Amino acid sequence: MGGSESLPQVSLTTDRVVLVTGGNTGIGYETAKWIAMMGARVIIACRSEERAQRAIEKMQKEFREEKTKGTPGLCSSETLAVEFMALDLASLKSVESFINNFKEKENKLHLLICNAGIALHEQEYTEDGYEIMFQVNYLGHFLLISKLLPVMLGSGDDCRLVLVSSEAHRAASFDLEKAQGKHHTKENFKRLLYYGNSKLYQIMQMYSLNRRLQNTNVTVNCIHPGIVETEISRSFTELQLWRVFFQLSKAVGKTKTPFEGAKTLITAAINPKFKDTRDAYFIDMKITQANSLARDQQKQEALWKYSIDCLKGFLKKEDMEYLEKD
Repeated sequence: MGGSESLPQVSLTTDRVVLVTGGNTGIGYETAKWIAMMGARVIIACRSEERAQRAIEKMQKEFREEKTKGTPGLCSSETLAVEFMALDLASLKSVESFINNFKEKENKLHLLICNAGIALHEQEYTEDGYEIMFQVNYLGHFLLISKLLPVMLGSGDDCRLVLVSSEAHRAASFDLEKAQGKHHTKENFKRLLYYGNSKLYQIMQMYSLNRRLQNTNVTVNCIHPGIVETEISRSFTELQLWRVFFQLSKAVGKTKTPFEGAKTLITAAINPKFKDTRDAYFIDMKITQANSLARDQQKQEALWKYSIDCLKGFLKKEDMEYLEKD
């Protein structure tokens, strides 16, 4: 399960509102749990209420166990302040509904962790007509961020946005005319390429956002969690090559547990040392650098415009105040 000695020792309060997409499983679960155990109020955003409630019950049990063990850095409360809100990133209407529900009950948001994602999915298109990895990993989060930025900007000091990207961005290409992969048949659809593209887009978005937020209380950073054994692999269990890759990685000690993968995410999210850090790409709790394609400003702005065009039915005039280039 891991231990808090390898995490930043930070005391948080329930006044600090944290939103974790995909917080019911894997890296998101560990991140939501440990940040809640440090005292913050955490909202888990995912599709299944049943699975979220099971995850919350498990968090409460593990919190009691950590307290019994005398784990340092835990909050003094008897129970964790964790709750569920419904969000399906494969549906832009669901994202919009989530945003409306969130704004009805919350007027602050200090930490937004865009963790939910799918990997190496076969060719499939959402109800909105977008390639599913593009929408779940990137575009759905883009809409979520766009609509919640005004809340974060009004939430006081040290608000952070952390995107869970991947080293797979190094296997990506950039061609917005082919961004949805519709020129491929199902048989020759390149799953790794389109997964890598979705992760590349997240990093490019980080740079674009920071240019617009450079004089504000909100910072944006990305992380690569490592090769983590989580449910994300359910998308490609039939791909023999990738099964072998995971087995070999595990055999040579290169895979991580969800807790080990979450440590970098938690570090970027709450370590006071990174309060004013922007445009960082974290691996193993250290700042590294994304590839040159991700850092290409002209391509970043082309992607930004493309993304806003994709969301034109959902972004209103008042949203654009925060999205337009300085």
